[in-house]
Amino acid sequence: MRGRQSPGEPAGDQPHKGGRAIDTEPHGKHGMKGLGRKSLDSLRVGVVVLDAEDHPVLVNPAARAMGLLRSGGAPGTIAAHPILRTLAGQVRRTGVRREVELDLPRGRAGAAAAPLGLHLRAVALNATHVAIEAADVTESHRLARVRRDFVANVSHELKTPIGALQLLAEALLDATELQAADAGDDQSEDLLAARRFAERIHHESARMGRLVSELLELTRLQGAEPLPTPEPVPVDWVIAEVIDRTRTTASAKGIEVVYSGPKGAVVYGSDSQVATAVTNLVENAIAYSGDDTKVELTLRQGDDWLEIDVADQGIGIAPHDVDRIFERFYRADQARSRSTGGTGLGLAIVKHIATNHGGRVDVTSSLGDGSTFTLRLPARPPEAPLPLPTAIEIESGAAGH
Repeated sequence: MRGRQSPGEPAGDQPHKGGRAIDTEPHGKHGMKGLGRKSLDSLRVGVVVLDAEDHPVLVNPAARAMGLLRSGGAPGTIAAHPILRTLAGQVRRTGVRREVELDLPRGRAGAAAAPLGLHLRAVALNATHVAIEAADVTESHRLARVRRDFVANVSHELKTPIGALQLLAEALLDATELQAADAGDDQSEDLLAARRFAERIHHESARMGRLVSELLELTRLQGAEPLPTPEPVPVDWVIAEVIDRTRTTASAKGIEVVYSGPKGAVVYGSDSQVATAVTNLVENAIAYSGDDTKVELTLRQGDDWLEIDVADQGIGIAPHDVDRIFERFYRADQARSRSTGGTGLGLAIVKHIATNHGGRVDVTSSLGDGSTFTLRLPARPPEAPLPLPTAIEIESGAAGH
């Protein structure tokens, strides 16, 4: 009778109201195992599962098309790409999910084809097996390269006319100063106006020159150039360099830059980039502080991390601006930034330097009570550097999250 279950009929074969019965036969033509395999094969992302010996036990066609498999040691066998084996080994060792973006060369060495951009995500399935998902991000990488190259090329081209403007403005200032000295007290309004305009041209051209320099620096930090190999950087040298670079600006406002912390501390990275990051934070603190105040640098050292605090007694940052101040060209106080000659790129550069070093930068602030920026950097050398092509670390989290 329709709708009733016969005595020998499996419960899973009973039709559902208004639809087909769900076939739970594990190896049937339409079984769940077969549907799972077909679903995996239909994905546009590549999926590879490696066992404890890093042998691929599950691979879908997209992963094969991306070139994530290689010929094995024995004829007729396959092996996973070395990058996949490296990621799988790190996930097993740390129990932490790994995500990276990188470019893989395609074809023979020296081929003209653009590299294959991949977003790899490795997650532990159990104590031995690791699943690696690969998404093709070649087009987004190409667009990012085009954008970086455009900014870099335009910035290089702008350096020459900006330098010429600065020289012409200085020549105008010198000429009007000589004419003013000859004229004595009988300076004409035209002469005063000419000098005022020359001073403005000189100021704006200098500001544009700083903007171009910082755009080039930001372009390099975003991946247009390979990152230098991490090396030990003495923090004492960094602090001395920062105080020397900011001495003139601080003295002009009567601001005292003081430092407190242990001697002999070391961070690992690029000495020039670390010095640039701390200098930008101190210059930002000076620009937004009142006259005759203090900017304090404090060092805190741990086993794995080192933190540098830059605290000021300035105007502070509103809560709705705190989350955006590290964006390019974003300025919490537009009028104040224009008067100080800021470019809106200083904190963005700090953020990229911190990220490239595997650290981060944070801020705590309230209006009227000053701000404290904290730069966190690694205090020990990297354990086992990834033997990967140029890559951008995206995110790490607990496996299975």
